[in-house]
Amino acid sequence: MDRSSDLLRDLGIDEEVISRETLEAVIFLAVEIAREGREGRNIGTMFVVSDAEATLTQSKSLILDPLWHHPEGAKHVNDPNLRETVKELAQLDGAFIVSDDGVVLSACRYINASSEGIELPLGLGSRHMAGASISRATGAVAVVVSESALVRVFVDGELVAEILPELWLLRERSLHVERPYSLRSDAHMTVATRADRDETE
Repeated sequence: MDRSSDLLRDLGIDEEVISRETLEAVIFLAVEIAREGREGRNIGTMFVVSDAEATLTQSKSLILDPLWHHPEGAKHVNDPNLRETVKELAQLDGAFIVSDDGVVLSACRYINASSEGIELPLGLGSRHMAGASISRATGAVAVVVSESALVRVFVDGELVAEILPELWLLRERSLHVERPYSLRSDAHMTVATRADRDETE
């Protein structure tokens, strides 16, 4: 396992349900979007990974879906051309739906899963609420890119990790992940993971 994979090992994801390889590829793409933005400005977006059928059922297209009828071979998250396309589409509203095998099935999706009973830390907005809601309503993991250049991961309706693409962003008051948490860093990013997720490994 490489160092990048090691940074994400405490997410407590059941690898029999969700492909770790796909989730990592999506998280690294999200980190690139958080770090780079687009055309000189920060942007926010969301990826919903795995349990694609249930996720598509609990969402709808906001516009004509720019990815819908393209061949699956051209829509894999590891394809460099697709990654650049996703970065462009991330400027539009809505979520990306990613299958467990890494195919970006749909873009610009409005998530309409119920938020009843979801409690988020103050300061997290509607995109984070949608991520928490869809992760609770399905077996998917939501990866949310904030316009404040952080990436947050939701599992079962709960915030389980925050990823800081730049080390200078690491300030205690910036983190929303519940204490106690563990921190892991390398030259590219820092991952804060809820400590109780370690126990699921």
